[in-house]
Amino acid sequence: MAVVSWKEICLLTGLVVGCYWNSLFCGFVFDDVSAILDNKDLRPTTPLKNLFLNDFWGTPMSEERSHKSYRPLTVLTFRLNYLFSELSSSSYHLLNVVLHAVVCVFFLHFCRLLLDRNTSLVAALLFAVHPIHTEAVTGVVGRAELLSSIFLLAAFLAYTKSKGADHSIVWTPIISTVFLVAVATLCKEQGITVIGICCIYEVFVAQGFTLPMLIDTLLQVLRGKDGFPYAVLQTLLKLIVLIISTLLLVIVRVQVIQSQLPVFTRFDNPAAVSSTPTRQLTFNYLLPVNAWLLLNPSELCCDWTMGTIPLVESLLDPRNLATVVFYAMLSLLAYHSLWYGHSSAKIVMMALSLIVLPFIPASNLFFPVGFVVAERVLYVPSMGFCVLVAHGFKLLSQRGGLKKISWLLMGVLLTTHAVKTFNRNWDWESEYTLFTSALKVNRNNAKLWNNVGHALENQNSYERALRYFLQATRVQPDDIGAHMNVGRTYKNLNRSREAEEAYLIAKSLMPQIIPGKKYATRVAPNHLNVYINLANLIRANDSRLEEADQLYRQAISMRPDFKQAYISRGELLLKMNKPSEAKDAYLRALELDHTNADLWYNLAIVNIEMKDPSEALRNFNRALDLNPRHKLALFNSALLMQESGEAKFRPEANRRFLTYVKEEPDDANGYFNLGMLAMDANENEEAEHWMREAIRLQPGFRSALFNLALLYSQSQRELDALPVLEELLRYHPEHVKGLILKGDILMNHRKDTRGAKACFERILNMDQSNVQAKHNLCVVYFEERELQRAERCLVESLAMAPHEEYIRRHLAIVRNKMAAMSAAGQPIAPAEGGSASDKQQEQQQQQQQDKTKEEEGQGVASEAEEGARKEKNLRKSSPTEGVSGQGHGQSKKLDAGQPDKRTKSKSTKEIKDIEKKRAAALKRLEEIERILSSD
Repeated sequence: MAVVSWKEICLLTGLVVGCYWNSLFCGFVFDDVSAILDNKDLRPTTPLKNLFLNDFWGTPMSEERSHKSYRPLTVLTFRLNYLFSELSSSSYHLLNVVLHAVVCVFFLHFCRLLLDRNTSLVAALLFAVHPIHTEAVTGVVGRAELLSSIFLLAAFLAYTKSKGADHSIVWTPIISTVFLVAVATLCKEQGITVIGICCIYEVFVAQGFTLPMLIDTLLQVLRGKDGFPYAVLQTLLKLIVLIISTLLLVIVRVQVIQSQLPVFTRFDNPAAVSSTPTRQLTFNYLLPVNAWLLLNPSELCCDWTMGTIPLVESLLDPRNLATVVFYAMLSLLAYHSLWYGHSSAKIVMMALSLIVLPFIPASNLFFPVGFVVAERVLYVPSMGFCVLVAHGFKLLSQRGGLKKISWLLMGVLLTTHAVKTFNRNWDWESEYTLFTSALKVNRNNAKLWNNVGHALENQNSYERALRYFLQATRVQPDDIGAHMNVGRTYKNLNRSREAEEAYLIAKSLMPQIIPGKKYATRVAPNHLNVYINLANLIRANDSRLEEADQLYRQAISMRPDFKQAYISRGELLLKMNKPSEAKDAYLRALELDHTNADLWYNLAIVNIEMKDPSEALRNFNRALDLNPRHKLALFNSALLMQESGEAKFRPEANRRFLTYVKEEPDDANGYFNLGMLAMDANENEEAEHWMREAIRLQPGFRSALFNLALLYSQSQRELDALPVLEELLRYHPEHVKGLILKGDILMNHRKDTRGAKACFERILNMDQSNVQAKHNLCVVYFEERELQRAERCLVESLAMAPHEEYIRRHLAIVRNKMAAMSAAGQPIAPAEGGSASDKQQEQQQQQQQDKTKEEEGQGVASEAEEGARKEKNLRKSSPTEGVSGQGHGQSKKLDAGQPDKRTKSKSTKEIKDIEKKRAAALKRLEEIERILSSD
């Protein structure tokens, strides 16, 4: 085998980098989203063993919805990318470019076995720049082709060394070949086809047989004239080892997929569900279509499913001529390579084996696959094509007058292919650019219209997205997914009536259940989401909750293993105030997927509704064991610990809130709850820091503003509290507790009775029954020496709260004061000083009560603020309706109108603290009363 020089390696690498450097600026598009962004197997928290239990997309191989594509080593490289750069797309693309360069070098080694130095280099250069490879190199999921190709070529190159100098068998290369074949197969299934390539090489190249020679040898053996030659026996022995190894790999592969083929719909591959002869005619026509893409890669498309290639339904279809011509050309090349033993025949033989054998698994000829045409599966077959082109170039250049022309043509071909490849990479920059470029090639594929709509939907451009979705329904009227997309977009546009109509059309296209008969139709799981989406839409109307539940149950009856239906039904049952049934739904979903952190989170929410906080905390912890960065589990479990009032939970609650704010650095609620924890621990400086951070992120955050003011007030920094209260009341002018606290500070620390009176009067204008504001206004009158007005005010206060003894005592003090002054002949005027202190003590008592009410997870105790907190605590991890109409909702979302019972509970220690503070305030109040009475 001729040596590959460093100059040639550098040339190939430089050419690859020159063609593909712009791919580093591309994002995750198309299948990358499922394989990378949505694949939990990439996360370090997922056990490594899951890579060998799940398919390429992270779906358990045991599930029917699995694509049965078993490529754990490819997923392992994705996981390594994630380990170093998480979801930075540049690193994934960089590794793909590097792998493509490695394949080019290995391919050059392969070509050196068959071609001369210059011709092999031409083949490798053509392979490096061929535009058909953009999907395999620039699309991240194409790494399966790249890795499989590396080990496929390595296995073949190892096998070529299995023949010793004395024509004996060298077993080490054969063992290496079998190992490398297994590795190639674990990268992508087509890797196993290299065994066939090795067999062809052994028979027709290494041993130099031709088909006539094989037939003649076999006839002689059958006639008994002669036995098998020793060379033939050696060849048979090597072939038997290879074939047995192949059978073992196939058996293991069948066991892995549990003897089940993946479920594909007629939209993925229309010909696969067509009748004879349409199916056969169409699948055979696809062969010249693929050959034409190799010959003329000018119009490339990322998706060839649905109506891209119309079915060939008749023998009279003119496209059958292309099929006939293709098979005629293939037959001529096969005849040339099989019948003759010269070097040209061997080159053609090996080129054909590279084209045909790796393509067979994707050809649809023996079993259906999930696509019509896929450019990335032509990555290995293009090697054989490049060998044929390079060989033809050599033959052409050997003719004297055509040498310069042939070199010129090859230079033009390499240049145009390189430019085409570079420009094609930009199409993969984003999903929008990719799918709009595909629509320029093919406008009869509803999936492309849908995908452009999805790209626009991700940009919140719903009106534009709707136009593409509607066009998809016109291109393919029976496309259930397109009608689901229309419905979802109408919902996003708040056009519920049109959304429901679209979902009902999609539902009508589903196979109908016949009462009394078992539902046996195999339905794509994604299409069942029409029931979920329709139910999610109509359950917004409280009068249609039973109707929504019926839809969920219908989806479950069609597929008892439909996890999303149980999740969504659990949400609905909780809204219907049926927590025990909701719990059963989530437990059933957990039976189907016990490693789903979101399900454990949802179950914890149900436990809270069932007033079982300890079990809720255990389930939150299970969710965090599976996903330590589960944001909602972090937040709500910490909140639950905080609300328990137990000091032993405080450090862990603090740690979880800190982890939460690292995950959600722009969410003010996390900082606010850190501040509340610090206030509970009397760490005032830290509490002030967190409250300030929450207010910075969310100006006007009423809970943070009030509690910060309260913190200042309790720390004898009342004057610092005033600017905070001013800001609070600027955003929330009707905040009652803020007005009361401001009035207290104005009267007791600023001696501004007019400002204090304005605060209390504003409260009474909003709520005349507010006893606290009324009583404090009475104190202001007393402070202003308006005793008669203070008396009337206290009488009114006592009428509003006849059981409040402190009002009765204060009324008695005022009346005694008035009586004493009348007896002394003095004009009725209030004593100076005392009532302000009285007011101050009452305010201190009330502030402690306010603090207790405020220090729940939501902040202040007003109804509006409670609603805001509940909305925060019960956010979902992801929406129930995915962009594609697929139900990917994971986390439970409670109805915002449901009261959160957690805010009612207090620990024994907390209640004792409140009682101590109240007793101290009452004791001070009694002292003030004695002073007033003696005066």
